[in-house]
Amino acid sequence: MGSNDLFSLKDKIIIVTGGTGILGGSFVKGIADAGGTAVILGRNAETGKQRADEINANGGKAFSVSANVLEEKELIKAREIILEKFGTIDGLVNGAGGNMPEGVLQPDADIFSMNMEGMQKAMVLNLWGTIIPTQVFGAVMAKQGNGSIVNISSVSSEHAVTKVLGYSMGKAAVDCYTRWFAVEVANRFGDAIRMNSIVPGFFLTEQNRALLTKPDGSYTDRGNLVVKNTPFKRFGKPEELVGAVIYLLSDASRFVTGMQFGVDGGFTIFSGV
Repeated sequence: MGSNDLFSLKDKIIIVTGGTGILGGSFVKGIADAGGTAVILGRNAETGKQRADEINANGGKAFSVSANVLEEKELIKAREIILEKFGTIDGLVNGAGGNMPEGVLQPDADIFSMNMEGMQKAMVLNLWGTIIPTQVFGAVMAKQGNGSIVNISSVSSEHAVTKVLGYSMGKAAVDCYTRWFAVEVANRFGDAIRMNSIVPGFFLTEQNRALLTKPDGSYTDRGNLVVKNTPFKRFGKPEELVGAVIYLLSDASRFVTGMQFGVDGGFTIFSGV
């Protein structure tokens, strides 16, 4: 196997949940560019179809299917559609997640009267939105004897990032789940199934854009603080996450499991001094 083949996703069928989002869109394009078939799974069927059509028109391979990651029945139906079309599932990127206004505690809000339901909702989306698809699609990988699963963590899982409590708790739980699941499937299936995660720093997405930038594109006070505490002095670009995802999905990482890969411009290693 040549070094280029190591990172190839040729003939691999890889599902990307949250494939209709900004980061998910980069994952999908990167998978197609690496020779894989990107299965775009998201709630927005129209966006999913547009993305799949665009990749297919440009010589790549993509397919879209609509489902909510928190609805097991929808995911099982999606699994049936995917298996009927492709016969296999080789990889899963749990890209669905993110923040929501209800899971944010503003500095002037009473910390003892926080929106408990909102915090729980944000945590559930990020944690159960990772576990449920793994249960549904991972079962196929176990049956066929191979597969790689990539979760999405966050720098806020280990560093206290103000305001975003619900999201941070969800991502911290995803870290725990990544390690736990990696060990459990290794004990049961040997090296057949792997689970790792990437830890993005600050990237502009639909959920955080208003927190970090003003309508004119300039930074908010929070955006300025993030950039100040990122040694590269900028936000990440979605395509800069692709290399780590391709590595973790490909045979290049066959002996890697339960690991977290930071892609954060140095945010987590900087003391601020």
